[in-house]
Amino acid sequence: MSWMRPLGATGLEVSALCLGGGPLGSMPRLFGQETPAERGIRTVLAALDSPIRFIDTSNGYSDGESERRIGEALRRVGGVPAGVVVETKTDPKDGDYSGDRVRRSVEESMERLRLDRLPLVHLHDPEFHEFDDIAGPGGAVDALVALRESGVVGAIGLAGGDVRVMARYLALEVFDVLLVHNRWTLVDRSAGRLVAEARRQGMGVLNAAVYGGGILAHQDDAGSPTTYGYRPAPPAVLAAVSAMRAVCARYGTDLPTAALQFSVRDETFASTIVGMSRPERIAPTVAAAQASLPPDLFAELEQVLPSEDHWLDAPL
Repeated sequence: MSWMRPLGATGLEVSALCLGGGPLGSMPRLFGQETPAERGIRTVLAALDSPIRFIDTSNGYSDGESERRIGEALRRVGGVPAGVVVETKTDPKDGDYSGDRVRRSVEESMERLRLDRLPLVHLHDPEFHEFDDIAGPGGAVDALVALRESGVVGAIGLAGGDVRVMARYLALEVFDVLLVHNRWTLVDRSAGRLVAEARRQGMGVLNAAVYGGGILAHQDDAGSPTTYGYRPAPPAVLAAVSAMRAVCARYGTDLPTAALQFSVRDETFASTIVGMSRPERIAPTVAAAQASLPPDLFAELEQVLPSEDHWLDAPL
């Protein structure tokens, strides 16, 4: 397994594991806990002192606090270390996702991250807005393309959820990178066709939320969440998760390690993004990402994969 991988045709090289900045800025309603500022900063510093060479964040995470903490960590080490890539995403504000808003979003991110150029910026969650507004002349997509052409942004990506909506944006064939979340995991393969199309276009592909929001991060059934991808999990998914825990135990490993390895071992994905907010989580997560698990384990886990009608984006 290669640890450093090319990100499509962007010219960027990223590590197989990426520090996800969602919880760094403190989003207790989503992640269930506060993240004090200094702890978030120390988490970034621990990642920079590890084999992780890739950091992901977004303009809207905790109203920019994730970016601020990453920026402070970068300041403390004297700037972005050689070989490290920091990516962010554009976000709307007060319902505004216009071309002007995208330009302001990028400016805000540059200021918080203390960077004068952003190597990769994603259009974030456009599925919650009208396609014709986002993709129309002078809209958010055009603004991102212009930022890439001007050199302010190195590459542009598409990061979102519902694969049916994302497919419309992918068809524009203007993006360099695709980021999917919750839709290519041990129990959900909704993003299969979308990822295949991105690869056909020569795009780099990133995979996030491989624990499905937490359910695949628990080592046993006791206290495990009953939601998947921020929604109540269907009984078939809950049953599959329980069965997968038993399979992992027979192979001498645990479900969180297998869930991470399922993505990391697949070099279709340049990197797998894992949100972390404690410095002590960095080393064990790197170890899990670098673990060697037998192919037979994944063959057996495949036997209990829920059918596609139980996936997040089940066929209509």
